Amino acid sequence: MGECRYSCKSAVETLAWINDIIHFLAPYSSLINAHVVNFFKDRLWENVDAEWIECLRREPVQNLLLIPSGAVQDEWPTSLKEFILKLRSMVFCQDQADMNMALPGLQMTSLNGVIAQGMNVKKKHEVEILSAVISTVASSVRADAIADVGAGQGYLAQVLGFQYQYPVIAIDACSHHGRVTDARAERIKKYYTSQMIKSGSGIRSFNVPRTITCNVLSIDSLKTLVEISLTGDDLEQSRLKAENQEDLGKLHWHSYANKKSSIVLAGLHACGDLSVTMLKTFLECKDVKAVVSLGCCYNLLSEERIEDGESQCGFPMSHAVRSTSFSLGKSARDLACQSAERWRSLDMHAGIHNFELHAFRAAFQMVLSKYYPDIVMTTPSIGRKGKALRRRHQRRSAESQLHLKGSTCHTTQKFPPNAPLVSETDWTLGSISAIQNLPSEIRCTERAECEGIKSDSKFLHFESFCQSGLSHLGIKHSHDINLEGIWKEAEPFADLVGPYWSLRAALGPLLETLILLDRLLFLQEQGSALEACLLPIFDPNISPRNVAVIAKKIDKDLRSS
Repeated sequence: MGECRYSCKSAVETLAWINDIIHFLAPYSSLINAHVVNFFKDRLWENVDAEWIECLRREPVQNLLLIPSGAVQDEWPTSLKEFILKLRSMVFCQDQADMNMALPGLQMTSLNGVIAQGMNVKKKHEVEILSAVISTVASSVRADAIADVGAGQGYLAQVLGFQYQYPVIAIDACSHHGRVTDARAERIKKYYTSQMIKSGSGIRSFNVPRTITCNVLSIDSLKTLVEISLTGDDLEQSRLKAENQEDLGKLHWHSYANKKSSIVLAGLHACGDLSVTMLKTFLECKDVKAVVSLGCCYNLLSEERIEDGESQCGFPMSHAVRSTSFSLGKSARDLACQSAERWRSLDMHAGIHNFELHAFRAAFQMVLSKYYPDIVMTTPSIGRKGKALRRRHQRRSAESQLHLKGSTCHTTQKFPPNAPLVSETDWTLGSISAIQNLPSEIRCTERAECEGIKSDSKFLHFESFCQSGLSHLGIKHSHDINLEGIWKEAEPFADLVGPYWSLRAALGPLLETLILLDRLLFLQEQGSALEACLLPIFDPNISPRNVAVIAKKIDKDLRSS
């Protein structure tokens, strides 16, 4: 796999890296900007090197799933290998950093069962590490408060408050999240209080996070929120609500304007432009001394909005990238969300299922284009039919297995006792996972028997997919629609979906790298007044969006002390 040979320690190095990415991406704009739903209708595979497609068409699914990670096979065309390896060499390395080396003095504390209640494995991993990182950064800038932006249900805010003893405000647009955060905080407070009573250590005060419900739409609104005093006794309610800018003004009026706090802005996967707003607020608000931000949902980033000569959009942020007039576009922003780690983690059956669902969606687009062209013009969304279809077939498979277990199976094959069976019609899609659990000798027999009806079975699943999609769009299914004819037209090329989609997905990590480098360059352009870096703090196999933008304002007094 290609190793990244670039550096981003200075603005000059970062810009050189960005320019190389932009130059590399230029010839592949048709691949990046393609709408995969139009795969069959627009014959998208014809826009890719025919030698590449024919080569990958014959590859096992497992090899296709490794392409976004930069894995190549010796027998592949030289040009294909060069494309993948060159691309991968420009991707920011997301292997988890040595945290103690990157942040000297970092002390990570395991979360107890009470404070971790409600967290899944991924969330616990993220909160445990990020809270320690934020605490270390806050200590280095002598911050006395932290603002958790896009706080959700307050997991991070509560660890920072109860475990690291920082005053915290938890800002989120959802009032329900605020109520959940407060309820959890009360349970945690009761637990710690009881523990102190039992130990006889005396009862101390707690830094219970203050929750603020506000949809942060601008730098000014976030600046107002972070300027609110966290220690003012006037603020009797722990949960405040600001519906609009006028409410924010009232909120600010009630705060202690003369008791400014030194604040760290923090965000765990702050969505779309919210991560951008955090970085800009860090620069514009003198009370914000540092920022630790992990972004997500690049597909929701805004572009091409200029006010008073300044960019107000989510991409690009840096002056240097704006001067190139480079833009991503919606398809590229969507593609930036693709994770090489997630692709690599799929087994063969999940990969097959994934590619088949893409084929169904693309064939369904042919149905809409032929019979409902007016609807196609509105860019229809039919929801996440893949998940529903997978669950339906898994349920049928489970029911089939239960039925077979309770009856006598008449077959020439000698099955081991209690071996799970799958009916022929459940061979593909969601129920294929059940095949994986069969003993190998049975699996071969079942596969051979099922191959004969595989095509018919796929059509039945496609038909089910279409009926669900039409229903979602409010269209009554008509028998005049020739679904079988559409599927016969698409099926000969269905095995090209996997190779095509794998090549597109390989560009995802590079597009994410470009977005991250643009954010870093935006900070580096401010000169020596601050320090900024990109740091992969999570295990990417657990949390793929693992790169934190960490920046601190340089305080001359702190530097000399």
